[in-house]
Amino acid sequence: MKIKLKDIAHGRSGDKGDAANVGIIAYDDNGWEVIKKYLTADRVKKHFEGICEGKVERFELPNIRALNFMLHNTLGGGGTVSLKYDAQGKTLAAALLRMEIEI
Repeated sequence: MKIKLKDIAHGRSGDKGDAANVGIIAYDDNGWEVIKKYLTADRVKKHFEGICEGKVERFELPNIRALNFMLHNTLGGGGTVSLKYDAQGKTLAAALLRMEIEI
């Protein structure tokens, strides 16, 4: 069965210099179990192929049922020097929430 990440979670994103920070927060405990198991750093890296040129790190925040991803070398140098449309990475959470996950 395939589900879209947006059906079980919401997200926030922003910039940390040239790295983007993407947080995915499950709506409930069932969603938390799904994202914890299936939303890996490798899958996020593949989803942002062509955008994220560096490594992707994943951090778990179980007390708020969330995963935080740092996408290194993603923002073209950061907000003050980047020529990218989204130099602060504000749209990356919405882009990740469109990912389909097979469970």
